[in-house]
Amino acid sequence: MSRTFLPLSLALSACLLTACVDRVANGSASGSGLDLAGMDTAVKPGDDFFAYVNGSWVKTAEIPADRSNWGVFAELREKADKRTADLIQAAADNKGQGGVAAKIGDYYASYLDEAGIDAKGLAPLKPALDRIDAIADKSALASAFGAQLRADVDALNNTNFHTDRLFGLWVAPDFNAPDHYVPYMLQGGLGLPNRDYYLKTDAKMADVQGKYRAHIATVLKLAGVADADAKAGRIYALEKKLAQAHVDQAESEEVTKANNPWKVGDFTAKAPGMDWTTFFQAAHLDGQPMIMVWHPSAFKGIAKLVGSESLDDWKAYLTFHALDHELDVLPKAFRDERFAFYDQVLNGAPKPRERWKAGVAATNAALGDAVGKLYAEKYFPPEAKARAKVMVSNIITAFGKRIDNLTWMSAQTKAKAKEKLSTLYVGIGYPDKWRDYSGLQIARGDALGNKARSELFDYQTALNKLGKPVDKTEWSMTPQTVNAVNLPLQNALNFPAAILDGAFFDAKVDDTLNYGGIGTVIGHEISHSFDDQGALFDASGRLKNWWTPADFAHFQADGARLAAQFDAYEPLPGLHVKGKQTLSENIADVAGVQASYDGWRASLAGKPAPTIQGFSGDQAFFIRYGEVHRFKAREPALRNQVLTNGHAPDFYRADTVRNVDAWYDAFKVQPGQKLYLAPKDRVKVW
Repeated sequence: MSRTFLPLSLALSACLLTACVDRVANGSASGSGLDLAGMDTAVKPGDDFFAYVNGSWVKTAEIPADRSNWGVFAELREKADKRTADLIQAAADNKGQGGVAAKIGDYYASYLDEAGIDAKGLAPLKPALDRIDAIADKSALASAFGAQLRADVDALNNTNFHTDRLFGLWVAPDFNAPDHYVPYMLQGGLGLPNRDYYLKTDAKMADVQGKYRAHIATVLKLAGVADADAKAGRIYALEKKLAQAHVDQAESEEVTKANNPWKVGDFTAKAPGMDWTTFFQAAHLDGQPMIMVWHPSAFKGIAKLVGSESLDDWKAYLTFHALDHELDVLPKAFRDERFAFYDQVLNGAPKPRERWKAGVAATNAALGDAVGKLYAEKYFPPEAKARAKVMVSNIITAFGKRIDNLTWMSAQTKAKAKEKLSTLYVGIGYPDKWRDYSGLQIARGDALGNKARSELFDYQTALNKLGKPVDKTEWSMTPQTVNAVNLPLQNALNFPAAILDGAFFDAKVDDTLNYGGIGTVIGHEISHSFDDQGALFDASGRLKNWWTPADFAHFQADGARLAAQFDAYEPLPGLHVKGKQTLSENIADVAGVQASYDGWRASLAGKPAPTIQGFSGDQAFFIRYGEVHRFKAREPALRNQVLTNGHAPDFYRADTVRNVDAWYDAFKVQPGQKLYLAPKDRVKVW
């Protein structure tokens, strides 16, 4: 669960994995009730709540060989993927159909046609490689960088954000005038997940750095590039310089530092080294009155490198990334190398994903809304939407009451907070309007061309929005996505159909469990409007401080206390969770659990809470919350998450109940137990 005004975390929820929840496997949580077999009741809830709820599951569950991690999100994602695959396959089998269904089928069939991909070799990529080879000067180099600029169209799923491009484009409401769309430009250019992977010097990172250099060389050799080893060394050295120019994750998440409107004509003076006039012409941005620069210091550093580093090194860099970006639609040796580095080295997966799973992800990336329409029609009935809307209404009401009851907040700030809450747009299941793909050309048998055209189509779609009125109801996720999102610039929430399922939501179980599951997700996303970043945006989506100075100081102090709480967690020896990096998500977790609990209690209308499978209603609510954070990961994936992700590992997220008074009462948690916090030390925030 996340927010998308922050596109540059680019290490989005590690919960978004894949696996199967069609049955209860390995003692997994399902929609049928609490998973008692997955619990370890020998552990005291007050010592380790995650282990109490999930300890037996952790001991017995195996991470699938093609996965770097596993858990409830992963299982539900696999269920959604299998459903999606069936819908896509049906479209692929019906070759005679027309319209968008034909495009879905042709895209998927082309991606799965590995024999056809192998037979074509590098021929589909040759025009792009020839264009790079023809670059004769730095002006032509700037044109190449501009022509390859692409849009971040789905930040939540890390889909179509091209971190390997020198810069990224994000089209979104203007920070300062959120009634229209403007372009945001973002730091990029790295092949590894973020700057830490280049700059850290510990043994683990040194090993990854060496293997990445070897990966660069291997890709170049497979493509028949001369002097591959020497060029790989220079490419890596160039990327390391780019990494040194980047801002770190924590600074990237400071939204106020991203509010940098630059006129197109100012780039040459503010970030010399790049032929910006040529760049913007090639990117079709030369007519824009303003571009919001998210990372100004990075732009200065990157532009300087464009001017100072040799043309030959930049051409080698472009050649490698042109190949590396397309590894999944190149011949088998390239696909194998993609798995060997990105899946094995970076994430620890011992086995490649089945091609159909990769095909589902690729088709979703290209035609996600079209696939989502089919998904919603088949798997999200009107009664599920109606029931979810009732829960949303109850939790919003509960959150409003929490605002009313804050003793430290002034009436002035409360009024602004309540205004923001009252104007939230909440999308349930699927968008009000579906995207039009009539302008996207898909050709059966052209996997690489289809991918390139879909990325260009996304870019052109983004450009077409510039300067136009903002549609508050526009979704940033597809219905088949297992996640949820808060969009502060739109003051809007999206809850896709696929997360309203399984352990999160089931019409057959008591609502106690639904509030402990999807209710806490709903509360989490509402809370993102009031976390350390979302609280900086007013009801209209404008980046504006609506707090009194004293109220904001109190709010920031609470955030600092929660950050310190998470700083103390050490998932791997010597590697601590970054409390500031994960603060937004941690605030949303704490506030979300409390708002959902209050909403559930209010929904009982004075009736006693039910006993569920031998547990009191309160206990069952919190156990379900612990279950939906069921999770285990391979060491490289866990390290990657801690270094790059805005979410803390799920075992710590489950344990954040230590800040909730009702949890103490439910489980009789006592001083001396490991999670116990004195009342004054429990961080409420909201």
